Amino acid sequence: MAEICFFGGLVHYKAPSPSSLHYPSLFRCKPHHYSLMSASVSAECHSSSSTVDPPSLLVFSGGTGFNGVVEELKKITTRVAHVLPVSDDGGSTAEIVRVLGGPAVGDIRSRCLRLSDESTSEALAVRRLLGHRLPIDAHNAKKDWYDIVEGNHSLWDGVSRPYRETIRAFLIYFQNEILRRPNDSFCFANGSIGNFFFAGARIFFQSLDAAIFLFSRVSEIPCDSLVLPVISTNDRLTLGCELQDGTIIRGQNEISHPTNGTIQTVDKKHSSTLPSKIKRVFYMSSEGNNLLHEVFPPVNPTVLDQLRSVDCIVYAMGSLFTSICPSLVLLGVGEIISSRSCRKVLLLNGSQDRETSGFTASCFVTAIADALNRTHGDPNIRLKNPPGYYINTLLVPKDGDIAVDFKKLSEQGISDVVSISPTFTCFHVYVRNKHLLVLSFCLLQRVVESVRDPKHGVLFNPSSLINTLASLVE
Repeated sequence: MAEICFFGGLVHYKAPSPSSLHYPSLFRCKPHHYSLMSASVSAECHSSSSTVDPPSLLVFSGGTGFNGVVEELKKITTRVAHVLPVSDDGGSTAEIVRVLGGPAVGDIRSRCLRLSDESTSEALAVRRLLGHRLPIDAHNAKKDWYDIVEGNHSLWDGVSRPYRETIRAFLIYFQNEILRRPNDSFCFANGSIGNFFFAGARIFFQSLDAAIFLFSRVSEIPCDSLVLPVISTNDRLTLGCELQDGTIIRGQNEISHPTNGTIQTVDKKHSSTLPSKIKRVFYMSSEGNNLLHEVFPPVNPTVLDQLRSVDCIVYAMGSLFTSICPSLVLLGVGEIISSRSCRKVLLLNGSQDRETSGFTASCFVTAIADALNRTHGDPNIRLKNPPGYYINTLLVPKDGDIAVDFKKLSEQGISDVVSISPTFTCFHVYVRNKHLLVLSFCLLQRVVESVRDPKHGVLFNPSSLINTLASLVE
């Protein structure tokens, strides 16, 4: 069994015959090649030989909606900061948080896996291992888990000894943390091995950022791709929402897709409708207090640093109020985005869900602007910027179910709409001295193709979406 020791910030793993272990590439960044439309750019991390850098993006998203286009995005650029919430309380994440506490890591783990290397058979084996879910049956899940921890499972096939000992060390640490809490019986049903590895690393290092760094290196994520928790914390945070009728709902799952505590496939599209539209989302915690109360955590400073420098800011498709807005309501985010003159792109959902029933495109814009302005929060920290300060481009999937109300969008200051119609007229609206001035009209002839999924409805065609996005920032 591997042992973990901590020496002056370094991790030491003691395994049998350590002299036979070699770590030539375990924490090495690999060079990546980019193709931007017709131009090809070869770039290597920390290299000064490249004359043209691929575009840099920051993407606000959750753990599901944007995942389907990550592979295509990597073909254009890996200079992407993926900003994700830490308030997911569903699936195996909920069980980890219930027993061990801490922030939710499910969305972060999901994005890390999508970004992980697939160029070698070992990389694929590591990805398969960390992406594995245990059986839904609790007894079979526990048996499967012990086979993995003990190193006897077939999932270890193709994983070299350095990787095996590194990954097992943190899985064992996770297991030991569970055994130290005999009063809380842990249910392994449908558990994610990647989540367990993540939780073990976070608890060991007492740092979510360190756990992300370790996971990124083990899964060989491109070194210029960042996976950033919007809040860097070791505390458990609960997402809350206030409806327009005053109702308070606690927990991301309860807001987005209530499951009544059962293990089942998430179906946000067909969840029951909310009794009233969502007014705002906010964070809650019971840390230091027995009662769940509203808290105001600081944003991860690295997120702010990235917002100041990227070429394009993207609000991804997905659950508007539980995946996107939780990253926008934090102090400092709206201030920086409103000050930037770069592309600020909203990727409109192709279908309605429980959170956005009856919404038009302009309703999505209003919700994002309200979150960034903190319109319905503390009046002392409220901003009053128009929507056009936060979004200037809207991408809409062809044949999507959400109505695009062009007149309202133009009034909001959206200067570029790439939509369902092959030819249409739109306003170019610019902001000058905080007044909206209509300066010109234009004809756009671009279409973002879509696909229809039987479960999720209309989705962006990944290739069409990324090519359109690339044309905006080249």
